[in-house]
Amino acid sequence: MNNFIKVRDTDIVISGRLLKIARPELEKYEALENPETLIEELRRSGQRIDLFTFLQIEKDAPKHDFFVESENMAILLISTYDHWFNNQIRSEARNRARQAGKKGVTVQEVPFDDAFVKGIWEVYCESPIRQGKRNVHYGKDMETVRREAATFLDRSVFIGAFLKGQLVGFVKLVMDKPRIHANTMNIVSMVKHRDKAVTNALIAQCVRSCAERGVQYLAYQSFTYGKKRPDSLTNFKQVNAFERVEVPRYYVPLTGIGSAVLHLGLHHRLSERIPESVAEKLRELRTEWYKRRLQSTSGALS
Repeated sequence: MNNFIKVRDTDIVISGRLLKIARPELEKYEALENPETLIEELRRSGQRIDLFTFLQIEKDAPKHDFFVESENMAILLISTYDHWFNNQIRSEARNRARQAGKKGVTVQEVPFDDAFVKGIWEVYCESPIRQGKRNVHYGKDMETVRREAATFLDRSVFIGAFLKGQLVGFVKLVMDKPRIHANTMNIVSMVKHRDKAVTNALIAQCVRSCAERGVQYLAYQSFTYGKKRPDSLTNFKQVNAFERVEVPRYYVPLTGIGSAVLHLGLHHRLSERIPESVAEKLRELRTEWYKRRLQSTSGALS
């Protein structure tokens, strides 16, 4: 269970049980200003924090004198929508974006209102499994969905994909204060409409919305995750012109435990330290377990 605190107008997430690691909640969406001052405030906060970590979302050389590692992000450099559509993306992505419109999918920016929240809830409730993992949003009530989606409204743009008036996919774009960077906090589309290239249409509108606002960089979270090999999601990012960009991630120990863990290289999750050949097998077993669980649940309800 995560703990949330606010320090110097920065929302901080504290996670972990034995090892308490804190990070800015918006670290992938906004550059952290004056981290040294924030770190001193964290030391005096009264909260037990063993390690503080944050990203430098610019790909420049490390700017701060802390322990640093490299982390990748999927970044698209934006000038105009037409340049992206005609020159940056591959023909596969171009054809898929057109295919969505031909199959009746319309995409537009939408207000954050009751109708949109209900649509998000319906998208979440389509299946208890997504991409071989448990869908953490499945089964949530509508008020929980509203509360979780309503964060950072002052810097968010919501985009909806509709088919015959029904929401079949959406994006929540979160921008930094200068409106230079934007990142996809949520991008979800219904599995049953996968043949209609809904996600391609959503990405196209993301680029259009950013270009209209002068946003220069669009991030699609990480390019790859941990030691996981490139997969279909990585390929989707590539054909839509997202590139792998290495950015610095800093770690600052705030306790003796934090110093020891960092020195021993134990600050990463266990799943990130498992060899990829083993992790891949574990993911396959997890997917099969979820499928069987879903089938047994469906059988019990029929």
